[in-house]
Amino acid sequence: MTKTEAKIRIQKLREQIDYYRYQYHVLDRSEISDAALDSLKHELQNLEEQFPEFITPDSPTQRIGGQPLDKFQKAPHLVPMLSLNDVFEIAEVQAWFERIKKLLGSTEEVDFFGELKIDGLALSLTYQNGLLVRASTRGDGRIGEDVTQNAKTIEAIPLRLKPLKRLDLPVNVEIRGEVYMKKKVFKELNKIQKKRGEPEFANPRNASAGAVRQLDPKITASRKLSFLAYDIATDIGVQTHKQVHEILQDLGFESGKFNLRCQNLNEIEKYHQATNDRRESFPYWIDGNVISVNQLGIFKKLGVVGKTPRGAIAYKFPAAQATTVVEDIQVQVGRTGALTPVAHLRPVKIAGTTVSRASLHNLDEINRLGLKIGDTVILEKAGDIIPDVVQVLSKFRTGREKNFKMPSKCPVCHSKVKKRDGEVAYYCTNKKCFAQSLERLQHFVSKNALDIEGLGPKILEQLWNADLIRQPADLFRLTKAELEPLERFAEKSAENIVNSIRAARRVSLARFINALGIRHIGEQTSIELANHFLDFTRLKSASLEKLLEIPEVGEIMARSLVGYFADPENRKFLHQLEKLIRIEPVKPKASSGRLAKKTIVVTGTLGNFSREEAKTAIREAGGHWLNSVSSKTDYVVVGENPGSKAGKAKKLGVKILSEKEFREMLGLA
Repeated sequence: MTKTEAKIRIQKLREQIDYYRYQYHVLDRSEISDAALDSLKHELQNLEEQFPEFITPDSPTQRIGGQPLDKFQKAPHLVPMLSLNDVFEIAEVQAWFERIKKLLGSTEEVDFFGELKIDGLALSLTYQNGLLVRASTRGDGRIGEDVTQNAKTIEAIPLRLKPLKRLDLPVNVEIRGEVYMKKKVFKELNKIQKKRGEPEFANPRNASAGAVRQLDPKITASRKLSFLAYDIATDIGVQTHKQVHEILQDLGFESGKFNLRCQNLNEIEKYHQATNDRRESFPYWIDGNVISVNQLGIFKKLGVVGKTPRGAIAYKFPAAQATTVVEDIQVQVGRTGALTPVAHLRPVKIAGTTVSRASLHNLDEINRLGLKIGDTVILEKAGDIIPDVVQVLSKFRTGREKNFKMPSKCPVCHSKVKKRDGEVAYYCTNKKCFAQSLERLQHFVSKNALDIEGLGPKILEQLWNADLIRQPADLFRLTKAELEPLERFAEKSAENIVNSIRAARRVSLARFINALGIRHIGEQTSIELANHFLDFTRLKSASLEKLLEIPEVGEIMARSLVGYFADPENRKFLHQLEKLIRIEPVKPKASSGRLAKKTIVVTGTLGNFSREEAKTAIREAGGHWLNSVSSKTDYVVVGENPGSKAGKAKKLGVKILSEKEFREMLGLA
C-alpha cells in the first residue's frame, strides 16, 4: 500500500469508526456487529503503526468513548477510565510481551493476570466511607454520566462495602466493573418484548446499556442486571492485580471465578484457549480475555500510550465477522457448468483462520449486495465452513471501485455462456469443458462420495494432463506402472493411490448416488433415495411418480433424476462404472430410534460434535439430517455462532434445541 492509499484508507476508517461508535455508545444502536467494528479499529490501529505520520489527535485510536448523553448529569472521573488495545492472535500477544520486556529491561520479573472480558457496560462506582455515593458510565473516559439511582437497583452492587480485616480503605474508593445481563435473563427479556409486539434486543450489551440509561429506575430494576468488578482505581496499598480481585470479593463484589495468574506466554495462551473452549458454559457472554501485568508497581511504571495502558490488552476470541476489501471478482466453473463468481479478498483472519476468498454465489446476489470490485465489506463465518460477504460498507468508496460483469464466454473453454430460464445461474454450454470434467472427478472422489484418499485436486489435474483419466471409470483402470513415471510420484505414493482406489471398489449406495453429482441431488437426498429404493437398479428405473412418493424429493429433484438416467451418455458411463465397482445395496431397517422420522437441522458450532458426528448421531437415532429449514422441520439444533437458519426457525415456529437438549434427546446427557 502506498502512502497516498494509506492516507485515504485511514481517513475513511476514522470517519466510519466515529460514526459507528456514536451510534453504538451514544444512541445505543448497532448497524454492524461488534466483531466487524473491532476489525475496522484493528485495521486502523495497524495502519497508524505503519504510517505514524498520519496519526491525529482526533483519531478513534486516541480517544475512548462518545459524548455523555444530556439527559444525565455529567460525572468527572478522578482517575480516567482507559480502554484497551485489542489483539486477536498469539503473535500479537508475543509482540506486546516483547515491548514490555524492552521497556523494563532484563532486571524486572513479570507475571500476568487473566480474566474474562464480559460483553456489557463499563461502570465506575465511588464509595465514601464505605457507602455508595455515585455511579457513572465511561463516557469519553474523563467525564461520564451519573447513573447512581439506576445502579442502586442492581442487587449485585453493594450499597455499603463490607469492612476489611486486613487493611484500612481510604475515605474515597473508586471501583470499576461491568454491568451485564445473564444469558437466561436476556432470553426471558426478549420473550417479553415479543409478547408485547416490541422489537427484540440484538445483543445483551445493548440491553444492559439501555437499562442503565433509563430515566426511570424502576425500568432498570425490572431488567435484573448483574455486575462484575474488575479493578479498584484507588491506591489501597496492595502489590498485585490478583490481590485486587481478592479484595473486591471481600468487599462484597462478584469479581470472576475464572481468573488465573499466568507466569508466561505459554500459560496465557492455554488460559485463552481453555476459556474459549468453555465459553458456552458461562452464564454471561464473553468475547475474550483481559490480560494484565500482575504487579501493580510495574503496571504503573509502564504507563499509558495515547488512551490505553501499556500493561494490559484485550485478547479477543476469533471473530465470526471481520472487514476486508474485495480486490477482484473471478469466475469459477463447477461440475454442472454453473459459473460462480468468487471474491478475491485482502487476506483477513476470521474465526481463527485466514480467509482470502469467498463465494458470491451468483450475479443476483452481487446485485442484491450492491457489491463492486474494490469495496470494503463485512465477511461472516457463522456455523458454515465457507465465509459469506454479508454487507457492503459503501461509505468507504473512493470512486475507484468497478462494477462486475458476468463473462459471455466460459473462462476455461471459451464456449458460450447462457442463463437458463427460471434460474439465477449462468452456465457454460460445453458439456465436455475441462473445468466441469475435472470438478466432477473431484466431487466423485471427495470425502462424502467415494472418499478416495490421496486424490486431491492437484493429483487429479496431473493425471488428466498425463492423459490417464477423463472420467471416473478411468480411475479404476490405473496401474502402479502408469503412475510411477509421473513427477513427484515415488514408488510408495503410486502404490498408496492404487490401494486407495482399490478400497473404493466397494461403495455404499448412498455414497455412490452422491458421487454421481446429479443436479439438485446432495448428500442427504442421496441417503433418502438409497433408503427408499435399497438398490441402484431400482433407482435407475424409477418413474417420476415413484420418485415423488418420497417426502424429501420435490419435483425439480425428481425431474433431474429421471433426466439424468434417461441420457444415453450417462447410461453408457454408468454401464462402464458398474463393471468396475460393487455398489452395496441397503439392508432394510426398522423405523425405530429416539429420533425416528424426525427431521433435524443443525446450525452453528457444537461443542461435543463435529458436523459429521452430528449427522451420524441423528441418522443412527432414526432421524433425518437436513441442510435447510422449512415449516416441515421438526427441530433446529443451535450451537455457537449460528447462521440465519436459527432466525428462520424462530420465524416459522420450529422448535429450537440447545446442544444440551439435543444430547438429552439422543440419550447422551
